[in-house]
Amino acid sequence: MLFNTFNFWIIFPFIFTLYWIIPSQLNLIKKIFLIVISYLLYINYNAPYAFVLLYITLITYGSAKIIEQTNYKRQLLIIIAAILTLGPLLIFKYYNFISENCNSILSSFGLKFNLSGLNWAIPLGISFFTFQAIGYLWDVYYKRIKPEESFIDYMLFISFFPQIASGPISKASELLPQIKQIKKFNYNQAVKGLQLLLWGMFLKVVIADRLGLYVDTVYNNYMHQSGITCLVASLFYSIQIYGDFAGYSLMAIGIAKTLGFNLINNFQRPYFSISVTDFWRRWHISLSRWLKDYIYIPMGGSRCSRLRNYWNILITFLISGIWHGANWNFIIWGILHGIFQILEKAIGLQKYTGNSKFIKVIRIGVTFILVNFAWIFFKTPSLNDACNIIIKIFTEFNGSIYQTSKTNVLLYLIGILVLLFKDIKDEFYDKQFTFWNRKEIKWIIYLILFAMIIGIGVLDSGQFIYANF
Repeated sequence: MLFNTFNFWIIFPFIFTLYWIIPSQLNLIKKIFLIVISYLLYINYNAPYAFVLLYITLITYGSAKIIEQTNYKRQLLIIIAAILTLGPLLIFKYYNFISENCNSILSSFGLKFNLSGLNWAIPLGISFFTFQAIGYLWDVYYKRIKPEESFIDYMLFISFFPQIASGPISKASELLPQIKQIKKFNYNQAVKGLQLLLWGMFLKVVIADRLGLYVDTVYNNYMHQSGITCLVASLFYSIQIYGDFAGYSLMAIGIAKTLGFNLINNFQRPYFSISVTDFWRRWHISLSRWLKDYIYIPMGGSRCSRLRNYWNILITFLISGIWHGANWNFIIWGILHGIFQILEKAIGLQKYTGNSKFIKVIRIGVTFILVNFAWIFFKTPSLNDACNIIIKIFTEFNGSIYQTSKTNVLLYLIGILVLLFKDIKDEFYDKQFTFWNRKEIKWIIYLILFAMIIGIGVLDSGQFIYANF
């Protein structure tokens, strides 16, 4: 069940109330309650796929114990455990992509043997909870943590409902200790959680979903649109995906806070990055950290020759692209981000320690253009579509901009300006806005955001973009 559905907002107050009614001394009961709720919400999406979630939980819980208890062929054991864990992800998410490309290769050699595809939907959040489970396995293998003794605690770690659909991807060393803690209601933490929930909902329904109406209209009919319209749609998509995914992450973090848990912040105003390298320190932070800890560093990271370091960067972001989807567009998207970072490192532009505001603004603008360019591949269903849109942007720039109504244009601008103001304040002027901490000012802001969500939000329970991954 998605956070922006009316059903969830009807159910969540009961979840919150029942959770905190359970006495803190009965911590085991509280954990079992959260597990039951997590599985019921997952079953509500697609009941049979709850067995995939349970399978991943059982395999990684048992494998970690076996790996810890033996010093014999540990490398072989971790490989087998990883294959068993990644199996469902490969089957559900990548089998059709692999079979289609194999069929294409065989056909090019005149062979007509066909590998049949599978007409299965992808289990909700399978990439997220699989990576979280794999991260736990590797932490045990590298002896960073001890294997979890309590199956109940580990089951909640994998299935915790606020993060299961689209992250953030938590580390066992961060979330498991919180699961073990005796939970007592903290008013300030709950208030902070509700604030994040409100802002996340605003990002989703007022900004992302409204811009999505324009973006989808243009991208689904781009052959009949001008180059300038395609450019505007691509810029809107950059804002849409930020509002959509950052909105989900904030809602997940907020819901977790109301239940006494602190999840990793997933976004840090990424469009103010001064390089693509910096962008990946601010965008989907939990995935960036996962890739760094379990892919980039084990391959050698930056502690190797320059060429090997460039190779490590490229492979890491190739894997990032593959993680996002079984499609050549995602692979190209990942490779582009890898190439951008390699070029930055080769020229020495991955960091900036100067004081020139003008240069910083220029670098922010260039980074946004590069990221926006790559998003075209991320959004479109095929390489042909992506290339056609890019060609249109560069060769058919003349023409009118597609518009819906003046009201919609005004609503687009309102949402974007509110987001821009909030991010500029947080990035550059947070200390100067201390008057915002006054209770009456906060309540005015809460009421305005709530009124905008109800009044101009697209309340159609639209799917979160990253829930498809």
